[in-house]
Amino acid sequence: MSAPEHSKTELLIAVIARMLDGLGHVAVGASSPIPGAAALLTRSRSNGALRVSVLSSLRHNDFTDGARELFDCAAQGRIDAFFLGGAQIDGKANVNLVGLGDYADLDVRFPGSYGSAYLYFLIPRVILFRPEHSRRVLVPKVDFISAPGTSPPDIYRPGGPYALVTERCVFSFERGKGRFSLQSVHAGETAASIKENTGFEYDCPAEVPETAPPSAETLALIRGAVGADIAEIYPKFAREVLVLPIIVRSCVGSHFPFLRQEGARRRCGRIGERSRRPEGAEMRPFGRRSEAPGRRRAPLAMPRASRRAALLAGNLRAPSYAPPNYDRGY
Repeated sequence: MSAPEHSKTELLIAVIARMLDGLGHVAVGASSPIPGAAALLTRSRSNGALRVSVLSSLRHNDFTDGARELFDCAAQGRIDAFFLGGAQIDGKANVNLVGLGDYADLDVRFPGSYGSAYLYFLIPRVILFRPEHSRRVLVPKVDFISAPGTSPPDIYRPGGPYALVTERCVFSFERGKGRFSLQSVHAGETAASIKENTGFEYDCPAEVPETAPPSAETLALIRGAVGADIAEIYPKFAREVLVLPIIVRSCVGSHFPFLRQEGARRRCGRIGERSRRPEGAEMRPFGRRSEAPGRRRAPLAMPRASRRAALLAGNLRAPSYAPPNYDRGY
């Protein structure tokens, strides 16, 4: 029986979701729509047994102190899986998020490592995810080690790399050997094509299986409940990549009651568009009373927990500033 028709994105979501089965708590960072959808898919199939914390989400994030609370939970051993990417990844699972070239005089500068090295050491199952699979990304040795994949035996390290997922294949990481092993290739790829596009050395079995495609039930979840959930965080991804315009539109009224206000519609426009302050317009002070009696514009300095509760309860109007664009990076 042939597999149901699916996209490469849906395949990657299903592949990552299988790696999360049986876990208790999965955390997902910013700019991670595919890992986020995979975590929500696993939670849906577990009947809610899996706890998922997606940074930047109002509905799927119990953290009230952002990344600091994420770091605290990781240090306490309360997070089972996390995701990291990198501009460069080498055969020892080292990740480069800093730049290309010599560090003293970089040719290209990236945003930086943030907490990647810290979380890499603490979370037991760190899944490396980089859609692009080329020798430009998968290199023999990274130019700068933002987060090391391995550590000396005398270093206490409960966390580390578990697998590497790309648009072409899945690598598992052998911690004892400190290197990757080719686990499966996606449809249309071969062991030879993987070797041709990979810059580092890795172990390869005599016969490499093809990555299992998503089932009809999995695709129904991705295109249904999971698609609606991820649209709250990444509306552009849901609309343009998962092609879910009806779900994206319907989630406005049900999940974000404050967007039902006519003024909020005028400010925010279509879902996925960034509201912009007209050039030369005066910036309102935080917490200034709005035109609507009994309602207050959401102050940017309000604590996250209070702000989230107020927004969901409809007691605050949508902010007029342009929110961060978390739809990039897929």
